[in-house]
Amino acid sequence: MKGYFLLTILIVLNFAGIKGENPVIIGNSRFTFINPGLVRLEYAQGGHFVDEPTLFAQNRSYDFKEIRIEKKEKNHYILSTSLMRIEYFNDGFPFGQMNLRVYYKHEGKEQRWYMASTQKRNLGGTLTTLDAVGKPVKLQEGLLSRDGWYAIHDTGNEILKDGWIQRRPADHIQDVYLFIYGNDFKFALRSLQDISGPVPMTRKYVHGSWYCRWWNYTSEDYRDLVNEYHKHDFPLDIVVFDMGWHTQKEAVSGTGHAGNRGWTGYTWNQALIPDPGELLNDLKKEGIQVVLNEHPHDGIRAHEAVYNDFMQAMGVDTNERKELIFDAGNRNYMKNFMKYAHTESDRLGIAFWWLDWQQDYVYPKVRGTDMKHLPWLNYIYYNYSCKNNLRGAGFSRWGGWGDHRHPIQFSGDAVGNWEMLKFEIELTASSGNAGCFFWAHDIGGFYEGNDPELYTRWTQFGLLNSSLRIHSVYDKKLDRRPWLWGEQAEKAVHRIYHMRSQMLPYLYTSVWQCHKDMLPLIRPIYIDYPEKEEAYRNPQQFLFGDLVLGAPITTPGLGEKKRAQQQVWLPEGEVWYNFFTGKREEGGKTIIESCELDCFPLYIKGGYPFPMQPYREKMASEPLTELIIRCYPGQDGDRHVYTLYEDDGLTLDYQKGEQAFTKMEYERQNGQTVMIIYPTEGSYKGQIAKRKYRIELAAEKRDIQPVLNGRKVKAIWNEDIKGYMIDINFQNIRKKLVLSY
Repeated sequence: MKGYFLLTILIVLNFAGIKGENPVIIGNSRFTFINPGLVRLEYAQGGHFVDEPTLFAQNRSYDFKEIRIEKKEKNHYILSTSLMRIEYFNDGFPFGQMNLRVYYKHEGKEQRWYMASTQKRNLGGTLTTLDAVGKPVKLQEGLLSRDGWYAIHDTGNEILKDGWIQRRPADHIQDVYLFIYGNDFKFALRSLQDISGPVPMTRKYVHGSWYCRWWNYTSEDYRDLVNEYHKHDFPLDIVVFDMGWHTQKEAVSGTGHAGNRGWTGYTWNQALIPDPGELLNDLKKEGIQVVLNEHPHDGIRAHEAVYNDFMQAMGVDTNERKELIFDAGNRNYMKNFMKYAHTESDRLGIAFWWLDWQQDYVYPKVRGTDMKHLPWLNYIYYNYSCKNNLRGAGFSRWGGWGDHRHPIQFSGDAVGNWEMLKFEIELTASSGNAGCFFWAHDIGGFYEGNDPELYTRWTQFGLLNSSLRIHSVYDKKLDRRPWLWGEQAEKAVHRIYHMRSQMLPYLYTSVWQCHKDMLPLIRPIYIDYPEKEEAYRNPQQFLFGDLVLGAPITTPGLGEKKRAQQQVWLPEGEVWYNFFTGKREEGGKTIIESCELDCFPLYIKGGYPFPMQPYREKMASEPLTELIIRCYPGQDGDRHVYTLYEDDGLTLDYQKGEQAFTKMEYERQNGQTVMIIYPTEGSYKGQIAKRKYRIELAAEKRDIQPVLNGRKVKAIWNEDIKGYMIDINFQNIRKKLVLSY
């Protein structure tokens, strides 16, 4: 009798219209509310629901409780949150057009979603690869849509058990994630984080300058390359060794690729690099990280130096010279493959591996599964790179939903032409809609792209990308070293490389924002200004973090100075400054910029502290011993805060709270301006105790008499910034600094 009364009480609580339990199970259906705008819809025969993660859905623990549950007559249920109302008829069948409706408010009226709904105004996502793409192609869908909703179908996809994939039970019939967000795109991206996990912090140096080329370089070639970067005053952080680092002609078996069995290889080519340890050590002394290219599809074959050790670990008699077909679905095979294919080079000191997987036309699926190789290998390789407390470092093509957890992505072998530059800009901005936040593009294109003007404009786009990486096909006439493209191009590109180095503190703070809030580093204007129609009509421009707006030139210019035009829409509510000229523009209008080859439309918000550093040859690894804070004049009444983020740039210690934040504030009232640098909060290994500061009051035309912490200080005019500079000698980072004028 006691049990009967308890059951009655539970029924009343769950269906009387008050807060209910989460998840909600009704027959063979389960509704799991991740937040008020994201629900997981499962249908499983016998109620055999899945709680294991997948490559997309990582988080299975939720504490959201703000749900109202009502039971109507004839098995009709209403489940409500603040953002959606689900009406479900429990008829014993899977979710379909007849038994499930979801209602939500959008654009001033109630909208309806059901299982047959299709996207009408999707804002686009990304592509797996740009291999051989030479003109615009259709993008995959992204999470963001002007329809106000998106559904990700994880139905049938493999589950993860003990870190390895296996098929899900056959009676688990439906697994759908419905995102309801209206035009709150930032909420939609946070919802993606809620179910799929955050974008991890990257190793800081991946955001620096990369040299990459498919060519058979010798040890001395690489040493000369580094010396040339120094001689020509260009920064360099990473050198990528393409296929030439390993033996190729020795391969006499395997499926091969592009008419060559030598694509897969793990034995150093000592004819080109006789002592790889010495070379890597020399490059390390120069502060250069080395990345190795690999195509693993043919596994470890009989000609490899590690063949015997690998086969013995696999329990195979080496006397037979047998070769095992690559088997990504076999846990034992992959454990030994990752160990024996990579350990020697890892020990020599390489930074990470470039997983150049192109072979799904040969091996379309991981054996024993319905999963393609790419997302699964990205998962394996990224986790492999997380050894010794290091952050993971992926470098591979985009693997789809959930692959944002394995940055950074390699966009593939694009053709270099003006049409592709324009398309790559639009692709990069919309890629964040799918969680693909960090691209490593082939600046200039992989194929063709022999025009110095095109190369320069592509490099200007690279300034506002997640990595400044050049690459090109095996062609002795095609080498994208910046000083090989003529004096005019070299001068313009030199400016960009130095600007990239100076902007690293801002860029890395924006990377932290990606991790924390799932806000893309490069993002379409409509994410921040969803109510403005102009935000959807200008795909040629994007935001780079919170404060910078770029609209790279994508057409050839005229005359000796290659003057070209670009349209720029400047969002209202802000005052904008041209980063190159200091010219002020009021927001809320569209302008046509006309730019010579050495500049492009690049704008920054006025009234915000913008963290920079002096030029560094190793832009992403040297300590921030001098913090430059540039600020363009705001509007009267402005009060804005920007917070600099710092950590050790390499390890996972940021997950333990080892990080630092320096809040900077700008306020302008009645013509009086106050800038405050607050004491740095937090700490991490290697943190400096003191630093210099330089306050740059750019585009400041009036005479000023600055006062720092109550004492007059000297302001020096600087023509480059069209404003004043105030140098502050080494100060304790825990000290508050107040500058007024």
